[in-house]
Amino acid sequence: MESSFFAQVYEVVGKIPFGRVTTYGLIAAMIGRPQAARHVGFAMRAAPEGLPCHRVVNRLGTLAPQDVFGSEDFQRHLLASEGVTFLANGRIDMKKHCWS
Repeated sequence: MESSFFAQVYEVVGKIPFGRVTTYGLIAAMIGRPQAARHVGFAMRAAPEGLPCHRVVNRLGTLAPQDVFGSEDFQRHLLASEGVTFLANGRIDMKKHCWS
């Protein structure tokens, strides 16, 4: 069942448009498992190369912990290169960039 769940997560992540982000919770809801946001995070850690995992953030627009991408700056750089903007507090402008 876990591999099926991960496959569903990866299918959604693969659809996140350039310049947009979505959250662990929204992905969980999209696959019919609204209480499984934490498991979406587990899937992200095991994701195959080539998925735009950098486009998945928490509900507040905060970037992944620095150990995920090697540094928080790397994820921020990838998103900024796609035109994603950040608020003064360092979070992503979710009103502008959230995809659901």
